[in-house]
Amino acid sequence: MLRLFIGLLCWAAITTVASSSSSGRGFTYRKNSNLTASPAHKINSNPNYVVVATTKPSKKSQLLPMVINTWNFTDANAFAWRILQQSEGGLGQTRNAVVEGCNKCEQLQCDHAVGGGGSPDELGDTTLDALVMDGATMNVGAVAGLQGIKDAIQVARHVMERTSHTLLVGNSASEFAKSMGFRPESLVTPYSKLMWQNWKDGNCQPNFWHDVHPDPKVSCGPYKPQATPITSFKEDQARTEYQMDYKNHDTIGMIAVDVQQQIHVGTSTNGLNFKIPGRVGDSPIPGAGGYADNEAGAAVATGDGDIMMRFLPTFLAVEAMRSGKTPAQAAEASIQRILKHYKDFWGAVIAVNRLGEYAVACHGMSEFPFVVSNPLQGTQVETVKCLAQ
Repeated sequence: MLRLFIGLLCWAAITTVASSSSSGRGFTYRKNSNLTASPAHKINSNPNYVVVATTKPSKKSQLLPMVINTWNFTDANAFAWRILQQSEGGLGQTRNAVVEGCNKCEQLQCDHAVGGGGSPDELGDTTLDALVMDGATMNVGAVAGLQGIKDAIQVARHVMERTSHTLLVGNSASEFAKSMGFRPESLVTPYSKLMWQNWKDGNCQPNFWHDVHPDPKVSCGPYKPQATPITSFKEDQARTEYQMDYKNHDTIGMIAVDVQQQIHVGTSTNGLNFKIPGRVGDSPIPGAGGYADNEAGAAVATGDGDIMMRFLPTFLAVEAMRSGKTPAQAAEASIQRILKHYKDFWGAVIAVNRLGEYAVACHGMSEFPFVVSNPLQGTQVETVKCLAQ
């Protein structure tokens, strides 16, 4: 009888607790099949349950949804933020946000480094590179060396959504764009034409050639191979003579995250000034210019793409966050990996984890600006001091 009496008391106590937990006192309990908690969640001491806060959202939960992008391209960010806010919590809008945000930069010809009208190659032509990546499916659509089509990131989206491929390049990418209904038009403007003509009048200086003749340091091409030994040291030494910096090349890299941690990244650029025709940088390469994985976070990069694509810095940053590093630790680790081999490198990496926490690491400039929009702070430009050279 004593055991029965004790058992009835325990049953009554459990019933009382269950009743109070469902009466709106601030917490509800649910069976946990996945211990990865959303920003508004915290793990209970009982490993079989997740405690879901239903009271006032924490500061962390106010970080989502969010949009962040490289450089102070505020119009692009504001447009993406407006797109993201078309649904509650940004649900279902992250792809639209990064595509439309980067496309806005293409239309505005941001710093003459995104979209048409800037960065002519040695022939005076402008070509575009762009990428879109889905952090849920790991699908990627990208174009490189796109000619005669202004909306590069829109074409990249069509590659992802209409084909089983990842990257289309050159004239074939342009023909694909036309088949998808994009209108061909010249990417050369009076600005880019004058820029190219001044470069030609200055004996094509600077340029990206070495170990050829005639001497690329004093004259234009066409060039032919020079019979000299080629070593990694000589290649690296010659490359630094170009003085790569933000005045030569910018890229917009953008990340959007909704309240359910759905992530998309987008990139767009017209590449380097006076690049050798056919050159492709890091922007359209998954893991180099941008990378996203809903399980860990996302990253975008800008800078010397010929160097950055050798190290896949955005992939490294996302994997670092997967292993438990903070966004700040992840971004710096990816930059330090490059600096181990290239001391004069310039560039920046933005890392965002799945909670909307973000950080930036940069090198080769005094500071780096970027734009962030989220419910906590609205839209604002921020800057970060770069690693000492």
